[in-house]
Parts: sequence; structure tokens; C-alpha cells
Amino acid sequence: MVFSSIPFLFFFLPLCLLFYYAVPFSMKNGILLVFSLIFYAWGEPVYVVLMLFTAAVDYTNGRLMGRFGTTGTRRRLFLTASVTVDLSVLAFFKYADFLTGTLNRLLGASIPALGLRLPVGISFFTFQSMSYIIDLYRGQVPMEPSYLTYLTYVSMFPQLVAGPIVRFSTVNRELHSRRIRRDEAENGILRFMQGLFKKVLIANQAGVLWENIRALEMARTSVATAWLGAAAFTLQLYFDFSAYSDMAIGMGWMLGFHFPENFRYPLAAVSVTDFWRRWHISLSSWFRDYVYIPLGGNRAGTAKHLRNMLVVWFLTGLWHGAAWNFVLWGLYYGVLLILEKYVWGKKLEKLPKVLRHLYTLVIVVVGFVIFTFDDGAALRNYLLLMAGAGGNRLWGGECLWYLKNYGVLLVCAAALAFPVYPGIREELKKLPSGGRAVAACVGAAGYIGLFLLATAYLVSDTYNPFLYFRF
Repeated sequence: MVFSSIPFLFFFLPLCLLFYYAVPFSMKNGILLVFSLIFYAWGEPVYVVLMLFTAAVDYTNGRLMGRFGTTGTRRRLFLTASVTVDLSVLAFFKYADFLTGTLNRLLGASIPALGLRLPVGISFFTFQSMSYIIDLYRGQVPMEPSYLTYLTYVSMFPQLVAGPIVRFSTVNRELHSRRIRRDEAENGILRFMQGLFKKVLIANQAGVLWENIRALEMARTSVATAWLGAAAFTLQLYFDFSAYSDMAIGMGWMLGFHFPENFRYPLAAVSVTDFWRRWHISLSSWFRDYVYIPLGGNRAGTAKHLRNMLVVWFLTGLWHGAAWNFVLWGLYYGVLLILEKYVWGKKLEKLPKVLRHLYTLVIVVVGFVIFTFDDGAALRNYLLLMAGAGGNRLWGGECLWYLKNYGVLLVCAAALAFPVYPGIREELKKLPSGGRAVAACVGAAGYIGLFLLATAYLVSDTYNPFLYFRF
């Protein structure tokens, strides 16, 4: 079940909120847990057991750590047991066939693939559960005595299958005591609807444009059309994933939780370093705190710093998927971040902001081409086409046709990719009370109109993927 679906919008979410608001606080976690398990089991009736198992392992080792882990040796033992099980489960279900295929190619073997279907959101809930046991080992969070409360944390449906990766320390207090404020619930509804509009009206339509361009015969595709397609996929991925985060954060507010922001207008970045401070923030901070800093960060000399950065970005790429293009994508950014740090970073800062922004956009768009092609030959050919090295014409009539038919979409997407909307809101706050009231009425009418339009698209369209579900 995806958030941008008729069953979720008109049945699951209203029923969940109805029961959730009707019961006293002592029962709210139970209602949330039941609906979260239903939500996951809707698409994963078997693999829901896997999530329960992961949560049980980390919860049990946490209890053992709290009861017997008074010494460093015991605490390390319980931590090692949890992390080993978590990573083994993740590796088996996500990477077994990838490793088998790699070994077959390298050794000329014929080891049969297991053909396992990837459990939805396994990378997210595994990292989330691991963060608890690691933080408990470090003494940064208290032991959770209730398995049902802990399972509620791991399985919470707003952020279960595509993030943001919420750490136990972020929601621990709210799991045990929270107050649902009317203004936050109302803002949560608006934030959810903003995500819904971004997903249905922008991400899905940008995805259609990309799929159409990708299906063209490459030999007859112009360079400009190739760049337009790459830009469309970049917009699709950004609005798809950030929309999910918006909806998750909005539902968190409705339920009395405060999840971390996961995107801060990354396409407005002026360097690769700046981009990764803004894109998928919860994942970047997870690797920083649990991999990069424990390896030594930048404190152990230049050589080890380079090693640490490459290790982190290798793992970041591999986290996104069991394919070599994801590894290449991760290392692509690792190398670029190293170059910004040690080679041209200071020179870059002296350039005009518009040039720095253009430099970043080119890198990001090329990076997402690497991200989307899991076929090496197709990736190479598309990159050559974008570089104008394939002998293709620079411009073609098909590019003009796409610009005419998708021009409004692209303009709206480009505007929303920058902090234009928050700027408008700040300006509206400066209006006199009468002007603010008119603006509020216009805004309410706009939300209703966009919701009806999004619903119409959902009813009529069959193209409605959530790209990060497969990670």
C-alpha cells in the first residue's frame, strides 16, 4: 500500500486516525501498532515476520544489555550479536543474488540464484532498529522495557518503508508521553497534502516524461532530449522521495510525533558537499555517526580520511541497491567530495553562485543517470549520448515537442525545487489581517482543488510508483 493510493487516502488513514483519536493515550500505541502491522502486511504478508524478527532480536539484546551488560565485554557481545543478525538478514535478502551473480561472472560458475523478492523497506527498518542497539551500547538512549512499545517504534507506518530513518532517541519521549496539538495536526494535514501533490502531480508526470524519452531509439535521440530525460528523472526521484518524507512527517504531526526533516531543497545546492547536506539527510547522518566517525573520520590523517570517505560512499551506494551501478554511483560522489575537499573546493567558493549551482546540477543529473541504469552498456551509451560523443544531433524536433507538452510541469517543478513557497508564505505573513484572511481562503480553495485534481489522476492513471520502496 502506498500513501498516494485511493485505499490509503480514503480508507486506511481515516480509519486509523478515527480509532487513534478516539482512545485514551494508554491505548494509542496499541492502535498505531495494529494499523502499522496491517499496513506492512498489506503488501508483505510473509515478510512482516522478518520485521518482527529483526525487532525482537534488537529488543532482546537491548534487555540483556540492560540486565547483564554492565561490563564492556558483555555489552560488546550483545551489540555484536544484534548487529551480526541485522546485517546478515539484510545481506541475505537484499544481496544474496547479487553476490551469486558476481561470483558466477568472475569464476565462470553456475550457482543458481535464490530468486528472493526484496522485502519492502528492509534497508530502512533494519538501519532504524540497529541505531537503537548501537545508541544503547553507547549509553545515549535508555533501554526500552516494553517489546510492544519498541515494535511500535520500528513498525510505525508513516516512515516504515521509505524513511526518514528515525532514531529511537528522536521519538523515545513521545512513545511514552505525547500531546496531540490541534495546530500541529492541522499543519500535518497540510504537509501531507503538499507531499501528495508533489508525488501525484509532479513526480508521476515527470516519470512519464522520463519513461517516454528512455524508450526512444538511442541512435535517433538528440543530445538535448537525452539531457531533458535525465533532468526529468532527477525531478521524478526528488519529488517522489521528498513527497514521501513530507507525507511521513505530516502524518507524524497528526499522531503526535516529530520526525526529522529529510530534504532541504537539495537541487538548490551550490556544491556536491552542500547537496549531501540537503539530500536524504537521515541516511547521511546515519552513515556519519555509525560508520564514518567510528572509522576515525578526518582525525587520523589524510590517507585514512580518504579511505573512510570511500568506505562510507561505497556502502552508501550499496545500501541503495544490489547492483554495480549503485556502487558506482556511491563512489562517484565519494570521489567528487574528496576532490571538493582537497583540490578545487576553495576555488569553487570564489565562483559566482549561479556557476556553482550549475556545476552542482550537472553533477547531480549525471549522477542520477548512473543511478537509474543497471545495465552497463545502456549506461555507457546514454552518458556518451549526453556528452555528444555518439554522433547524435544536438537538437531534434522531439525535444521541442516534449518541452511544449511538459513545459508547465517542468516550470512548476523547477520553481518548487527551490524555496519559493516558503518565501511566499513569509511575505503573506506581512499582510494586514484582512489580506491574510483572503490569502487563507484562496489557499484553502487551492488545496481543495489540487486534492480533487490529484484524486482524479489517481483514479485514471496506472503509473504511480514509489521509487524508494525498492531500497
